[in-house]
Amino acid sequence: MSPLITEKVKYLFSQQLTEWELAKTNYEQLRSVRTKRIGFGDFDVLVQFNPERIRSSAAKVDAKSVGARPCFLCKANRPAQQRDLIFDENHTILVNPFPIFNNHLTITCNEHTDQRIRNSFTDMLDLAKALQGFSVFYNGPQCGASAPDHLHFQAGESGFMPVESDFRNAKLTRLAGKVYSTEIWLWSNYLRGIITLKGTGRSDLAMAFDRLFVSLEKIQPGLPEPMLNIIVVYDTGEWIVHIIPRKKHRPEQFFRENEEKILVSPASVDLGGVMITAREEDFEKLNRDNLRNIFSQLCFDDPETDNLVKAII
Repeated sequence: MSPLITEKVKYLFSQQLTEWELAKTNYEQLRSVRTKRIGFGDFDVLVQFNPERIRSSAAKVDAKSVGARPCFLCKANRPAQQRDLIFDENHTILVNPFPIFNNHLTITCNEHTDQRIRNSFTDMLDLAKALQGFSVFYNGPQCGASAPDHLHFQAGESGFMPVESDFRNAKLTRLAGKVYSTEIWLWSNYLRGIITLKGTGRSDLAMAFDRLFVSLEKIQPGLPEPMLNIIVVYDTGEWIVHIIPRKKHRPEQFFRENEEKILVSPASVDLGGVMITAREEDFEKLNRDNLRNIFSQLCFDDPETDNLVKAII
């Protein structure tokens, strides 16, 4: 990110936390957010108790509910206090008023168009390169996006999600092959089947992603797009792209009643290793066993990601 853009983002935050009472209050409350660490041997999963995220965790994202409310990402419907920063002719940067990170951005498409990644993947790479110091992430329309009707990305402080440092752990990842200049990495025994693309070539990364996207489409025909979450970081001249294929939107615990209910709706940050809970009882309930079970319901297993990679190399 150029120094000029860096300063503009910093200024946007300072403005919003001074002028917008909702954002100011919620960022101040991040200081008292409770976190616990659950160990799985070679890696940990963090669990965060963040009550203000109830809007996202419990959001109704079926077509009827989405169609019945105004789009909160369209400029005409945003709160009067929400300022914006123009990134380019297609994207606008906003401060997210319901943060998970100390610096949490929403990057919205200027046009009201459905949440779809295939033709916007290179935009995500460009954003990550510009927003160095941030991790840019994408939640699919059936994978945690609370606005599936309006294309957008989010960004938060790099290093916040354990997946970013875990990628460097040789016990968890291995190089499976290459597509032109792009390295394809696979994860093992991580509870979540992840495919990581690593490289310096924008077009080669896009080609590798497109091959993977097509392979996923064959497995999940009839959906708006294959179910996936994506986390992108640009560091020391290269992109690292974590792609997390999905089997379902929410775990069965989300729909249970009484003491069996665990209201979690995992998206990129959760699958990146920080499980967000909006209710204290869910924060207390989450443990090794039910986290393992939740991940197994939502994510591909190691043989499934291995097969996907074999199809694209």
